[in-house]
Amino acid sequence: MSSSLQTVLDSLTREGELYERLPEGAVRCTACGHRCLIREGRRGICQVRFNRDGRLFVPWAYVAGVQCDPIEKKPFFHIYPGSDALTFGMLGCDFHCPYCQNWVTSQALRDPASEAAGAGVVRITPQEIVRHALRLGARVVASSYNEPLITSEWAVAVFREAVQAGLKCVFISNGNATPEALEFLRPWLTGYKVDLKSMNDRGYRRLGGVLSHTLETIRAAHAAGLWVEVVTLLVPGFNDSPQELWEAARFLVSVSPDIPWHVTAFHQDYHMTDAPNTTHADLLRAAEIGQEAGLRFVYAGNLPGRVGDLENTYCPNCRSLLIRRNGYMILEDHLAAQSACPSCGQRVPGIWG
Repeated sequence: MSSSLQTVLDSLTREGELYERLPEGAVRCTACGHRCLIREGRRGICQVRFNRDGRLFVPWAYVAGVQCDPIEKKPFFHIYPGSDALTFGMLGCDFHCPYCQNWVTSQALRDPASEAAGAGVVRITPQEIVRHALRLGARVVASSYNEPLITSEWAVAVFREAVQAGLKCVFISNGNATPEALEFLRPWLTGYKVDLKSMNDRGYRRLGGVLSHTLETIRAAHAAGLWVEVVTLLVPGFNDSPQELWEAARFLVSVSPDIPWHVTAFHQDYHMTDAPNTTHADLLRAAEIGQEAGLRFVYAGNLPGRVGDLENTYCPNCRSLLIRRNGYMILEDHLAAQSACPSCGQRVPGIWG
């Protein structure tokens, strides 16, 4: 299964843009923070970017998943609430988080004995993706499902078409970016959602990443003018200590207290079944820390209806209810036609209707 999957994916490639040529036919990939040195005939950590004849080939012209989702599912709570995002994804990841769906495909690409469940691909063009978005009434096009940094060239090809059609574009990423990748993406993006998985570098390395890379991506994306929202999947015993949560919240406040922080519930899945599921009390405790640290917009997710008012958006000045939610559903929206609180006139950060 692995070899046939890899053969199919290798046929759906073209020369990339995010790389440097080096002596003796080697290349340096700059799509993600690993900055893989890839010699002739070898692959990067992601397994889908590879060196052929001294050129880096990257994924192109397919999707492994495409559908219209509520934008709240991404989650973006401050970009066009209640709208749909046409979301597309490819295959592969530069991390190996044991609780994630991408673990299955990543293992299949690394280990010939593994099964690549659900790894069907569909050939498609950027124009077809955008036509699909327009037909379904989406206002946003999102690159997600797998790690979009490793398929940045394809994402930009789609985003170019989407922007020309009047749509906004967003990235849903682990944040293991490089300055080169952010510069490449910046002209086309409105929003960048980053997973802040831990504030412990040892924990990050367990997942295949480096904490400092993610923190720098959050800083750089915000400084570049992108609308940034941050998600921390709260895994009991892994990243939920008060110390880590305080560190995460204080870091975000140091970048901007207006960055929405979503603390979301973990459930046992794939190859992480030793940690208990996150409870609503765990989420409430984490959210309280975020609020006490000075974050103005803290949300709790994955347990709709069980986290009190932590699904709603309130005015940071007068605390008037602005948007009431249940899961991905918008029940009230008082910002639909404006970007300021109707009660006190306070501007509310975000991209509103």
